[in-house]
Amino acid sequence: MACHRLRRLAVMLVVLAVACSFRADASDDPYQPEWPVCSLGDSFARGSPYETNLNGLLKKLSYDAVENDGFLINATFGEPNNVAFGVSMCFQDSYWADCVRCLDLAPSYATRACPYNRTVALLFNDCVIRYSDMNFFSVATDQNVSVGIVVTAYLNSSVVVEARRQMLNKLVDEAVASEPLWAYGNATHKDKSPVYGLVQCRRDLSQDQCRTCLTSFVEYVLAYFPNNTAASFKSISCFVKYHPEPIKLLDPHENTIKPTPLKDNKSLIIGLIAAAATSPFLFLLVLGILLRIFFRWWQKRRIIDNADETSNQFLSPNGASPNRFSYDMLATATSNFSDSKKLGEGGFGSVYKGFLIKMNLDVAIKRMSKHSRQGWKEYISEITIISHLRHRNLVQLIRFCHTQDELLLVYKLMPKGSLDKHLHNQENILPWKHRYDIVLGIGSALWYLHQDCEQGVLHRDIKPSNVMLDESYTAKLGDFGLARLVDHTKETHTTEPAGTTGYMDPECTATGRFSMESDIYSFGVLLLEVACGRRPAIMHKGRDFR
Repeated sequence: MACHRLRRLAVMLVVLAVACSFRADASDDPYQPEWPVCSLGDSFARGSPYETNLNGLLKKLSYDAVENDGFLINATFGEPNNVAFGVSMCFQDSYWADCVRCLDLAPSYATRACPYNRTVALLFNDCVIRYSDMNFFSVATDQNVSVGIVVTAYLNSSVVVEARRQMLNKLVDEAVASEPLWAYGNATHKDKSPVYGLVQCRRDLSQDQCRTCLTSFVEYVLAYFPNNTAASFKSISCFVKYHPEPIKLLDPHENTIKPTPLKDNKSLIIGLIAAAATSPFLFLLVLGILLRIFFRWWQKRRIIDNADETSNQFLSPNGASPNRFSYDMLATATSNFSDSKKLGEGGFGSVYKGFLIKMNLDVAIKRMSKHSRQGWKEYISEITIISHLRHRNLVQLIRFCHTQDELLLVYKLMPKGSLDKHLHNQENILPWKHRYDIVLGIGSALWYLHQDCEQGVLHRDIKPSNVMLDESYTAKLGDFGLARLVDHTKETHTTEPAGTTGYMDPECTATGRFSMESDIYSFGVLLLEVACGRRPAIMHKGRDFR
């Protein structure tokens, strides 16, 4: 009887694991926005009339767009003073199944990526959605902040480039003159190899707005990617694509809905259900396997939920903090995190140099370790603390990204690197003028953290390797992974030890209590190192420090 009950329990737990597995897979969705544009101004309150109207509008942008062959323009919902305006549209190179799926999921992603924002624009691979509390119809969005880029590079001849130029310019004229504001065509050059092109505008734009948007894209493509055989540039307002092969066009009447296959782990779980139900000798094995599956799912879910909760706090409603990047964008910027782009490596991750084409900006991308609990804690600390700090001597966190497997922080690149590389470079001695300005800058940043912030900040790891230098040798204090917030009105200390040997306050090492005075001690050690060029601790073979 006991064995029979245990076997039934095993089967029930396996069924629970199946349900969790399906839920986890539902959250692992490929339809992530390529580039969310959240308003930095006014926000709405939960339960407000505008939220009610917005929810009604989002349903229209999803369902009505599907009924209208993949687009809905000039949509409104609500009474005056709280009207929500919106548009949604699928891109003409999408499969109809992908278009429907994108339009179905876009509203939920909009409210998650930009909670409580009155004005939002989201660019997906297959569709675009935009809404606001102000009438934006026939107004193009700034292209510099909303462009998605996919480029395949091969060398082309000048003949091919000229044929492509003529084709794209012709398609722009045709799209502007057409009612749906899109055009598709091809051209053949002297070697008889065809090139295909597709251009499209958001359907609420005027002809002049459409031409301006498409022309700027075409000029950008031809100027910066003249030798690429294929490219696709998508934005909130328009879309340009060319390719040596025919381009699949959106067809609302196609019935090729692509099924989502079951993953191997689901098949395994279903097999285990049958085995556990028929054999009393397998229920312990089944129980161990399903508990492991459930625990791994629970760990992954907790990380994503914590990330969403934490990042949402700083995506709303004040709008002062950075937004997210997509993982694909950062992978492209770093050549898929190539070792040739690696700037350095620490205990909890690596730092890569990247270039964001859309923003024309060099960045440093900190990639936290996937398997480090401390790396996760550092990630949370960085986005919750430094995202609200504004000082000329602090590093600037531009944006961040988290997925189920990746934790990424994006900073403005500091061309001169870290201070420690200059202090201990015997071939290129750092001038005293620079040293003087650097210590003044770090002192100013420390005063700001301790006294001028609304809530005090303990950095807890002040050292030369955490001081970055820009092109003019201006010091920027960075790496807030160990930082903690403290209350000005209470005794300022934390109870967990942190820091680097040689820079840590001896009292902190002995008691485990870190305070503002501990930061001052570390700053004093840094001053001595800047003045005399010697490290505070040198490790010898016996692991003794001197």
